[in-house]
Amino acid sequence: MTYKAAVVQAGSIPFDSEKSVQKACALIAQAGKAGARLVVFPEAFISGYPKACSFDTPVGYRTEKAREEYFAYHAGSIVVPGPETALLGKAAKEAGTHVVIGVMERGEHTIYCTALFIGPDGIVLGKHRKLMPTGTERLIWGFGDGSTLPVLETEVGPIGAVICWENFMPALRMAMYAKGIGVYCAPTADDRPVWPSSMQHIALEGRCFVLSACQYITRGAYPEDYDCKLGDDPATVLMKGGSLIVDPLGKILAGPAGEEETILYADIDLDDIVKGKFDLDTVGHYARPDVFSLHVNEQPMPAVQFGGGKQK
Repeated sequence: MTYKAAVVQAGSIPFDSEKSVQKACALIAQAGKAGARLVVFPEAFISGYPKACSFDTPVGYRTEKAREEYFAYHAGSIVVPGPETALLGKAAKEAGTHVVIGVMERGEHTIYCTALFIGPDGIVLGKHRKLMPTGTERLIWGFGDGSTLPVLETEVGPIGAVICWENFMPALRMAMYAKGIGVYCAPTADDRPVWPSSMQHIALEGRCFVLSACQYITRGAYPEDYDCKLGDDPATVLMKGGSLIVDPLGKILAGPAGEEETILYADIDLDDIVKGKFDLDTVGHYARPDVFSLHVNEQPMPAVQFGGGKQK
């Protein structure tokens, strides 16, 4: 089976969930009109990646300014499911496409960096909360657990998502391969020139299609009072893109995209996944379970658990 997939390289409307959703819906419609049956968006598209913001937090000290900045960021996050996901679902249904999109998910008062999976029927099929926020992301984002590591069986292939530097976690990649991932979505904020080589490696290692989406966004897209450590020149590029699509043998099918907002398209032939595993299946004939093994805890890990039954 062959179909057209799309990777969106565009900037969000930082800290504004309503406008970010509106922009996402317009891009879904555009990709749908082009015939895409799968559309992948960057990390934190709803409602923005706080690039170059320190949240005014020196080690061992929090300021009132930091709390105000976090409050504004929290206000731009969304509840899943909620009114924003309903609008995204409506756009996906009208376009007749699957959508994978990075959102800032509000879990009570903690924010999670999440990838949402939305089906062509408009239903939220699942989500993946980022397991390991990178560096100072740990200041503003919570940690996901093993209960949100789905690989979804769909008509466009087995889809999963691994976010940004999670892709450098070998055990997580191995778990995704074991779940049978064939369409490996990599929403990211990493725009470095070395990123495409990592995506090619993962495609080769997992014998899967890799669709990586990064934002292209300038300082001018952020509020004027945004505390940006890279300066306040509106023309300063904070994320320069580099989105791409790679096939199961490591061939780049589209991209890496340059410094602009664009949508990349490529044909995905699901037969290529099986063909690629002829000589390498890292969880099959190329594994050595007698030497190496991996345990994955997929249980939800809430901080507080309440017992069910009557007390005697």
